[in-house]
Amino acid sequence: MKVFELHRTQVLPVSIEQAWDFFSSPANLAVITPPDMRFTVLTNVEQGSIYNGMRIDYKVSPLWHIPMHWRTVITGVEAPHLFTDMQERGPYRLWEHTHTFTQVEGGVLMTDHVRYALPLGVLGVMAHGTLVRPRLEHIFDYRYQQLTALFGTVKQ
Repeated sequence: MKVFELHRTQVLPVSIEQAWDFFSSPANLAVITPPDMRFTVLTNVEQGSIYNGMRIDYKVSPLWHIPMHWRTVITGVEAPHLFTDMQERGPYRLWEHTHTFTQVEGGVLMTDHVRYALPLGVLGVMAHGTLVRPRLEHIFDYRYQQLTALFGTVKQ
């Protein structure tokens, strides 16, 4: 199985507690996901912050507007510094997304580290460079823009 990685960072001008409050609420994921993904949280997430073992169901259309069910499970929580979600059911053979928050001068350094693998063996690997990786880059670029719009940028 070929495992790919995506690594992104962004400094937000907020406290670590504010960052944690926003990112640990599954309902906020829809706010920072591109509209063309048609992302909907199906699980009742009004109970507050994530917790270890929490399962979250989504409907998402990652490619060609084809809807699919995606379930992630929260596999590690170290509030307010880190949490990891893993795909339990969905389009990837492997999806492991670690969100890290580090207090820095002027705000919080938010780091996304994603390890992922595609289904379909060689066909999945071939689709990575032309289809999957550009789509993931688009999603995380959109997320960066939305977070900047919501929270602003750190003054240098």
